[in-house]
Amino acid sequence: MRHLITGGAGFIGSHLAEALLKRGDEVFVLDDLSTGSVENIRHLKSHERFHYFFDSITNKQMLAELVDESDIVFHLAAAVGVRLIVESPVRTLETNVYGTQLVLDAASKKKKLVVTASTSEVYGKSDKVPFHEDADLVLGATTMSRWSYAASKALDEFLALSYWKERKQPVIVVRLFNTVGPRQIGRYGMVLPNFVRQALDGAPITIFGTGLQSRCFCDVRDTIESILRLVGTESAVGEVINVGSDEEISIEGLARVVKKRTNSESAITYIPYDQAYEPGFEDMQRRVPALTKLQKLTGFRPATPLTEIVDRVVAHFQEKAGKELPAAATRSSSATASV
Repeated sequence: MRHLITGGAGFIGSHLAEALLKRGDEVFVLDDLSTGSVENIRHLKSHERFHYFFDSITNKQMLAELVDESDIVFHLAAAVGVRLIVESPVRTLETNVYGTQLVLDAASKKKKLVVTASTSEVYGKSDKVPFHEDADLVLGATTMSRWSYAASKALDEFLALSYWKERKQPVIVVRLFNTVGPRQIGRYGMVLPNFVRQALDGAPITIFGTGLQSRCFCDVRDTIESILRLVGTESAVGEVINVGSDEEISIEGLARVVKKRTNSESAITYIPYDQAYEPGFEDMQRRVPALTKLQKLTGFRPATPLTEIVDRVVAHFQEKAGKELPAAATRSSSATASV
């Protein structure tokens, strides 16, 4: 089969491309490199079934051609990361909503299946944990730019489901819960790569807020497996499905796990949200997915232990540091590895 991945040079997109190529499929990647990176797909560029185009999904002609070439469209292109969202709310709204509309419109002309990546952020401030797909969404005030991402992704979901109901355009909406793994960077506020980098550098591991807020971290391999199984499940079409792990840990607990797994002597420090992001910043205290629907549809449930996930991220940072530093400059201590 032939697949188009928008945002295919991103963290998740590059892993998805790898998995599809491994199956023997053909992959087209469209990415404007605003948050993705050539480095993520450098090892794939010479593959005969891999084709990449560095352009925006707002290039309607190119988008239409690539959709036409493909059997399935994985729409992963989006503005991501809390810091980027707070600092660039206009970009967040325009990229997410307009981009999704263009993809759905192009796909609907020939009824190509679109897998749309949404986020656990859409649950907002809800305290009804674990989060079920049919639960109410509880967002904060529009005066807080922090909620613009959640609102834009909720609108993406409405668009996708409306195309399905009104135009019979096949769609699957996946709500991703903190997917992590090798190649993810901390530039836009992703917590695990930031913690690992700080621990390996021997710098303070900085926690935003109290650290009591909790999350569930899902290995990118499990996320990809979930998505591919959903694509092969006809009853998933027209549905919204949580994809993630339900192993819950506080952010403070995550910092301690990272510190232990890296044998780091880094201190754990705390920065108030007002200083880290913006005055009045609000966060979700818990974010835990209900996975019953995913398991019922696919027979699969993400279960990679957090310690294994952390070890994989640490190994990636250390390997990358080893390639970037001259051999004479590297030392045995894990605290010296930096990227």
